[in-house]
Amino acid sequence: MRMRKVLISVIAVASTVAAIVVGVVGVDYGASIYAEYRLSSTVRKVANLGSDPFVAIVAFPFIPQAMRKHYNQVEIKANAIDHTMVGKATLEATMYSVDLSYASWLMRPDAKLPVGTLESRIIIDSTHLARYVGITDLMVEAPPAETNTATGGVTASGISDSHGLVFSGTPHVPGFDKRVSVSVDLSIAPDDPATLVFTPTGVLTGPDTANQTVPDDKRDAVLHAFSSRLPNQRLPFGVAPHTVGARGSDVIIEGIATGVTITLEGFKQS
Repeated sequence: MRMRKVLISVIAVASTVAAIVVGVVGVDYGASIYAEYRLSSTVRKVANLGSDPFVAIVAFPFIPQAMRKHYNQVEIKANAIDHTMVGKATLEATMYSVDLSYASWLMRPDAKLPVGTLESRIIIDSTHLARYVGITDLMVEAPPAETNTATGGVTASGISDSHGLVFSGTPHVPGFDKRVSVSVDLSIAPDDPATLVFTPTGVLTGPDTANQTVPDDKRDAVLHAFSSRLPNQRLPFGVAPHTVGARGSDVIIEGIATGVTITLEGFKQS
């Protein structure tokens, strides 16, 4: 009988502790959700976005980080944002070691935010890039040598190398109406860090390409159709670009800065 009473007492205590733990976790989770909601709404307003961006404050437990005025990681991603030249683009920013000394845990709109490391990206999908370059059926793929890598690219965020991307589409060339695949190098213009340059280097045939040869007298015109410059591509928070490439069928411009101080209104630059 005594053992039974002890067992009942242990179960009761365990149940109480479990209920407290669940309650604490629930409060912590609720606080993080509210902080993310407020941050998303604030970024939309101050950066003049058309809708609330996705926001993640990567923190568990959340409340201790908020009390220390320091978030380990914050992510902001805005899809289908009106963007200069291409019409629509996705903007991303990942911030590591965010100091909230000048802001509240809800990150006030005008507060200065010292950030240890800031990753910033513009992502342009094939559809909008196709409209800009004038090849309506354009598809973009990473260089063939990288398509089977574990990460899908050569950077931590999965972005391919900038050389030898596969651009496939039907160029507007008189006397030639075939879908072709062209090897294209991407680069940042030396005279303007906000301009992305597309430099075709040759026609590709074989597996995983359009496998279409081009007559010698049409080759220069076909390659020229895939040549372009894309200006006014300024990364979120004004980070200087240093990596360009592809991920999936998207073209990505990425920059990484350390030891910077930002304000939320700088998320959208162009």
